[in-house]
Amino acid sequence: MNNEPNTDAELFSAVMDTPVGAITIVASHRGVRAILWPDDDAARVRLPAASPEPEHPVIEATITQLGEYFDGEREEFDLPLDPIGTDFQLSAWMALRTIPYGTTVSYGEQASRMGDRRKARAVGAANGRNPISIVVPCHRVVGANGALTGFAGGIGTKAWLLDHERGLL
Repeated sequence: MNNEPNTDAELFSAVMDTPVGAITIVASHRGVRAILWPDDDAARVRLPAASPEPEHPVIEATITQLGEYFDGEREEFDLPLDPIGTDFQLSAWMALRTIPYGTTVSYGEQASRMGDRRKARAVGAANGRNPISIVVPCHRVVGANGALTGFAGGIGTKAWLLDHERGLL
């Protein structure tokens, strides 16, 4: 993730059909800015309008790697990222990228990994604003009791992604 995102960057987008429905990939010239669900709340991810451009190199790379992920051929993504967030949010999103494929952690565990278990609710709020679904795997975070909790793509999609990663599909 870039340390100093360019909030005025020109944005490009493309829609990709996946086994969990259509997603919209938004990119700047620096990297992936967002991967959005059809019903994403505009307040969750604040983005200016993006120009449709499926042949943008960042979007092409993202489509390729997401295709490999859904085909079971990719466990880690190697894409430039350009999210916009607070320092705490960026830190939480970076911690998400350390959760291994096919595993889950609780919000408390993620907060502990970030240095303060008492910030579990703040971590949950930051994860809820994660603009780059799947690539920044907030779907791998569950409640303290293991229950599936909020996810912008819906709980059914979260369950599908976890089952996919565990080889249960």
